[in-house]
Amino acid sequence: MAMVNDYMNEPKNTTKLLDQTMPVQFVKGVGPARAEAFERIGVKTVADILEYFPRDWVFAPELTKIKQIRPGQTVTISGIVESLDYQDYQPYRKTSMFEVYIADDSARCRLIWFHGSYLRDKFEPGMKIMVSGKVSLYKHQLQITNPKLIVLEDDEHQSEEKFSGPVYPACANLSSRLIKTIIQTVLHDIIKQLGEFFDTDFLKKNSLITRKHAFEWIHSPANEEQLTQAKRRLKYDELFLMQLAMALRRYKLQHFSTALPLSYNDRIDSRIRRRFPFLLTADQNDVIEEIVADMSRAVPMNRLLQGDVGSGKTVVALYAALLAVANKGQVAIMAPTEILAGQHFLSIERFLKGSNVKRLLITGGIGGKERKKMLAEIKAGHIDIVIGTVALLEKDIQFRNLAMVVIDEQHKFGVHQRAKLRKETTPHCLVMTATPIPRTLAMTAFGDLDVSTIKSSPPGRGKVITRYLQPHDRAKAYEFIRARLKAKKQAYFVYPRIVDSQGDNVKAATAEYKMLSEEVFPEFRVELLHGQMKSDEKQRIMAEFRNGKIDCLIATVIIEVGLDVPNATIMVIEGADRFGLAQLHQLRGRIGRGQNDSYCLLFAETESEIAKNRFDIMVRSNDGFEIAERDLAIRGPGEFFSTRQHGLPDFKIANIIEDFDLLKLARKDALELVKQDTMLTKAEHKNVRTALIERFGETAGLVDIA
Repeated sequence: MAMVNDYMNEPKNTTKLLDQTMPVQFVKGVGPARAEAFERIGVKTVADILEYFPRDWVFAPELTKIKQIRPGQTVTISGIVESLDYQDYQPYRKTSMFEVYIADDSARCRLIWFHGSYLRDKFEPGMKIMVSGKVSLYKHQLQITNPKLIVLEDDEHQSEEKFSGPVYPACANLSSRLIKTIIQTVLHDIIKQLGEFFDTDFLKKNSLITRKHAFEWIHSPANEEQLTQAKRRLKYDELFLMQLAMALRRYKLQHFSTALPLSYNDRIDSRIRRRFPFLLTADQNDVIEEIVADMSRAVPMNRLLQGDVGSGKTVVALYAALLAVANKGQVAIMAPTEILAGQHFLSIERFLKGSNVKRLLITGGIGGKERKKMLAEIKAGHIDIVIGTVALLEKDIQFRNLAMVVIDEQHKFGVHQRAKLRKETTPHCLVMTATPIPRTLAMTAFGDLDVSTIKSSPPGRGKVITRYLQPHDRAKAYEFIRARLKAKKQAYFVYPRIVDSQGDNVKAATAEYKMLSEEVFPEFRVELLHGQMKSDEKQRIMAEFRNGKIDCLIATVIIEVGLDVPNATIMVIEGADRFGLAQLHQLRGRIGRGQNDSYCLLFAETESEIAKNRFDIMVRSNDGFEIAERDLAIRGPGEFFSTRQHGLPDFKIANIIEDFDLLKLARKDALELVKQDTMLTKAEHKNVRTALIERFGETAGLVDIA
C-alpha cells in the first residue's frame, strides 16, 4: 500500500482513475476523522468501499399526502411525530409493540413496529420522519405495520428520492446517507477497473451478469430485478472463491503430501477388537471401513468423524490409533480442554489395560524434570499414543514417527492449529465432533474434509426425557431429584456463570452451590466445579464424581464435554435461555450414558420467543442432527460453534443457509475448474487467482505452490 504522504503530495488529475489501494481518508468527503470511523467498519481503502454492501434497499413510491392513502396500497408518507408509546410483551398480546402517530397538513397515521424496542430511543415528539410500507386498517384507522423509515433534518427537503435506494449499515459518525454519498463519488471509477472472472459462455450458462454490472446494480439498482441479479452474481462469487480455496487445499494435500501407508489384515483387526468388551455397531463398522481404506494409502487421510453425543466416536478413533500403532507409528490425540483430554486418557486406559501399547497424558501444567522425561520418551519413539491439549502444539514436543493425529471437538480449534500439529510431517488426520455438522457447513467450514457419520447409539441405553420448567415448578423438581439421589443416582446442576453479576437475575454457580448444599440437599454430598479452580482440584472433584463419592455436581459449562458417568441421570440447566441449542444438547449428552432413563430439566425466566423455540426443540427431539440444523437456522453460521475459530470465512453478502442451491452450484464449478487448471496458471484464470489470494492468502493453497 502506498504511504499516506504519497497521496497528500500527489498532484490532482481529474482524468486519472482512483488507485484502489488508496486509503479511504483521501476520498472526497472523508478526511481523517471519518476515515477512523470507516476503519472500524472494515473499510480501509478505496477497494474496500466497493464491498461495503447495503443492508437494505428501498424502492419507494412517490411521496403522498396521508389523506390520500388507502388500505392495501404501498405508500411513502412523511410527517411530524405527534406521540409515541412502547408496549412490552403481555400474555394476551404475545409480542412487544412500538406505536408512533405522525401527521402532515392533511391527516394523521398510526405506525406500528412489532418487536420494536430497539426504536424507543430513536424517536421524540416533533421529529420529522419519512416512512414507506403497506397501508392497512385497524379499528377504522389507517396504519402502516413495520414500515421502513428515515429521520429528516429540519431543513431537509422532503422527497422520496431521499428514501429510495440502498440503505447502508451506519455507525458512529457515519450515517447511512453519508456512506451512500461517499460510495457514489467513487463507484464509477472503481467499477471501470474491475476484471471479470468468467467468459461470456460461462456467465450465460449459469445465468450470471458481469461483475461490473453486479457492483453497479448492488449500489444503485434501478429496480428489484437488477437488485436480484446483482445479489445472485456477488453471492455466487463469494461462494465460488470459498469453494475454490477448499478444492485447492484438498488437491494440495492429496498431491503434494505423503503419509505412511498402514497395512491392515484380519489378524490386526482381531487383535484390536479384542480390546473392546462389546460388539461395535453397524455405523461404527462402516466408519472404520472408510478410515482403514484411507489409511492404507500414501495420501494423508483428512476425515471428519461426526456423531451425536454418546454414539461411540472415541472407540472408532481408538481403533484407528491402534491400527497406526500396529504399523510402528505414533499417535497424537488432542482435545480442547484438560477435562476432555483426561477423559480420553481414562477411556484409553480402560480399553488398553494390560496391553503393550505405551500411552501418555501431557498437559500444560506438567513441567520440570517430569516434562523433560516425557518429551525424551516421545522423541525416542518409546510412547505410542500421546493424549493432550493444545500443549501438543508446543515446539519442544517432537515425535519420532507421527503416523496419525486425532483432534476431538475440532470446531474449538482453528484450521491453522490443525495444520500446526502436523508440523514437518503429514500424518493421517481424523477430526471428531459431537456437534453434528449441518450439510451447509459440511460443504464450507469442513469442505476440505471427507465426512463420516455415526448416527446410531450403542444398544442398551436408557431414554433421555427433557422438560422445560417454570420457576414455580422448582420445589416439585427438587423433590423429584431428591428421590433419584436417594436411589443412589447422581445429578449435574449447570449455570451460565461462576459468580453473581449486579443488574440481572441470572443464577450463578457459586451462590447456588451454597444454597443447594446447605438448604436443599444437606443430606447429600454436593460439590462445586468451575474453570477458575486449580487443575488438581478439578481433577480430584471429577474423579470423585466418577467414583460415586459426590451426589450433586454444581458446575458451569466446563462439564459440556469430557465427563462420562453412566450413573448420572439428572441434568438441571439453569438460565437455559443463555445457551444455544447445540450447547444445550451437548450438556444433555452428559446424561443418558447408562441403562436407566435420564432427565434433563431446563429452567429459564424469559419471554424470548427464540429461547422458547429452542426449548420446544429440546423437549421434542434427542436427534443431534435435527437440532444442529435448527440451531444453524436460528443463530446463523457465524455463531453456530460459539467460536470464531471454525475456519468459516466471513461472508459479506452470501448466506450459506439461504443460498444453499447457489452454494452447490459454486462447489461443482470450483471442483471442475481445479480439474482443468490445477494451480490456476492459465491466463484466463488470472483474475480469479488474484482474487483468491487477496481473500484467503496462504490458506488458499496457491501461495506456496506457484
